[in-house]
Amino acid sequence: MRKTYLYHSLVISLLLWAASVTAAPRLTVVAVVDGLTAENLNTLRPYWQKGGLRTLSEEAFQTTVSYPHLVYGGNETTATLVTGATPDRHGYTMDRYFLRRDRRVHAMLEDESMRGIGTSIRVSANALLSQTMTDKMRLLYPEAKIYAVGIQPQTTVLLAGHAANACCWLDPNTRQWVATAAYTEGLPSAAYEQNKSGRIETLAARQWTPRMDIPAYTAPTAQERKKSFSYEVGSVLSKAPEANTLVIELALALQEEQRLGMDATPDMLMLQLNSLSPQATSDRIASAEHEDMYLRLNQDLGYLMEQLDKRIGHANYQILVVGRPILGLDPAMLSAIHMPEQRFNADRAAALTGTYLMALYGHERWVDGAFGQSVYLNRSLIEQKRLNLETIQRQVANFLMDFEGVQLAMPNHEAVRYPMLQTTLCKRHTGDVVFLLQPGWRLMQDDNKELDRVIDENPESPLLFWTGTLRPMPQNQLTATDVAELIF
Repeated sequence: MRKTYLYHSLVISLLLWAASVTAAPRLTVVAVVDGLTAENLNTLRPYWQKGGLRTLSEEAFQTTVSYPHLVYGGNETTATLVTGATPDRHGYTMDRYFLRRDRRVHAMLEDESMRGIGTSIRVSANALLSQTMTDKMRLLYPEAKIYAVGIQPQTTVLLAGHAANACCWLDPNTRQWVATAAYTEGLPSAAYEQNKSGRIETLAARQWTPRMDIPAYTAPTAQERKKSFSYEVGSVLSKAPEANTLVIELALALQEEQRLGMDATPDMLMLQLNSLSPQATSDRIASAEHEDMYLRLNQDLGYLMEQLDKRIGHANYQILVVGRPILGLDPAMLSAIHMPEQRFNADRAAALTGTYLMALYGHERWVDGAFGQSVYLNRSLIEQKRLNLETIQRQVANFLMDFEGVQLAMPNHEAVRYPMLQTTLCKRHTGDVVFLLQPGWRLMQDDNKELDRVIDENPESPLLFWTGTLRPMPQNQLTATDVAELIF
């Protein structure tokens, strides 16, 4: 009898344990942090006595994430993280793209059919071709409540995906939460209440000064040692630590208002945060103000976790924090190792290519433009003149190879020979001829405005994943395409 009792007790215990292991957390929080690096986290860890990054560094699964495509410091990385696909599949290759129809550059998520709420910006996730984390959550749990809160419109919409209830971002000009009508709930009432309360204006009126004495920081500049640093928060709102504070506060207001994580159906909060200071020229900390951003981010994440512990219980949510490469290495650092910054003018290259083709085929507009390491030929004219497109592509590629700074140039169909290019380029946005610049070269426009550029040869992002449920974790380093599946 005793053996039977022990056997049944063991079976029941195993079933209960299995249920706790496989049960989905009530709330999943995903925070993508601009500029967050593993090097900075390791440098500052000894200085954090408490806070969210401190807790995560002690309790969370930690690894680094690599990218199987070129990284330009834009939201191509966000799109890869949330979809588990590469740009050739999810379609988000850069923050902007060249449209042949009007020969103009447009924001990737621009959508004139969608009304902005509190803003003139019209965006949606319709240009994103792959399912995102939020889409998968919606398919698994149709009644899930899913919200995205961020600082920039394109990043926040990517985090929201196609299936969120709502997403809203911070407008630094109006100092209001704004949104897009692409989602069913528009501007959540919690965001409306914050706008009405004047909370953003209150924080914007503050003066941002160091939390500690300047000598206590690890990397103050010579200027900071002389005069410290000080900003009126409103003048740098999107890059001030208060932007993170506002994102966290709205996330918690949404959690309370919508009772996220309070029932059996799993819910999701997607957040964009920032670790870069206004004067940062690199993702690597090189100033006291940059370090101060980390100190305050640590505090804000700690407050988020503390409140979730109180409201829904420590074991009932999971939080994933992952960095996003933005600036790469400082040009001054490259110069110090004898790799000075060089500039390649894409507009000028397109104009010279057009002149070259005029000499070969007559005085016509043979080139529509150049953008994002692509040259776009006037296909309609080539077809009208009954010329061979592949011949002209080859001529242009050979012509570009003579330009200083060009490492490779090829017709677009040959890009599949290079694995990194194959995963980076999307057919719908790639020009007729593709070129790559040598390391240290930056792509510029005629107005001297920098275009998206490859910021690093092999950038990596830190990932910290804390979950209240028991589950096996990967043993090896992850690629960005693995992150979306990690939370499921």
